Amino acid sequence: MRTSNHVPAAALALALALTGLVVGGTPGTAHASSCSEASLPLPDRSCTPGSYNPDVTQSTIRSTICVSGWTTTVRPPTSYTNPLKAQGIVDYGYSDTSMSDYEEDHLVPLELGGAPRDPSNLWPEPHYGTQTAYTKDGVETKLKNAVCAGQITLTSARSAIRTDWLTALQVTGVG
Repeated sequence: MRTSNHVPAAALALALALTGLVVGGTPGTAHASSCSEASLPLPDRSCTPGSYNPDVTQSTIRSTICVSGWTTTVRPPTSYTNPLKAQGIVDYGYSDTSMSDYEEDHLVPLELGGAPRDPSNLWPEPHYGTQTAYTKDGVETKLKNAVCAGQITLTSARSAIRTDWLTALQVTGVG
């Protein structure tokens, strides 16, 4: 892991709480109080089980995920995700607390109709290691393209990526 001279995540989370951006126990706060990084590059399932956007179904994909630019219409702003990321870095116990070393990622991606603002679908995914947030982005795009091309169903793509994004392409037969 990289080390950083940035403000520790705990201090950042406290500062955000004091400004009212993070309020304990209300929607918009992250994860359980203690998450494990033991499953990396996958999230801790007890903290980040994933969730779906109810507006995205197999019958709505042509007007949602298969429309170029659609994810920008549902992507939450960083003013919403940065407090979650700061708290998630604390919750996951990451020793590297530099916010820039993580992406507040949707376990079930917006490209596959993941819930945009549900904290149970968001976690601080590291940019470091052999399998990173950047690697997952490629898997997400391949699965979305396969769904939109009618090669696999939305349900199978969602299930595969939610279970294990590392094997999702193999499980769905998308390569």
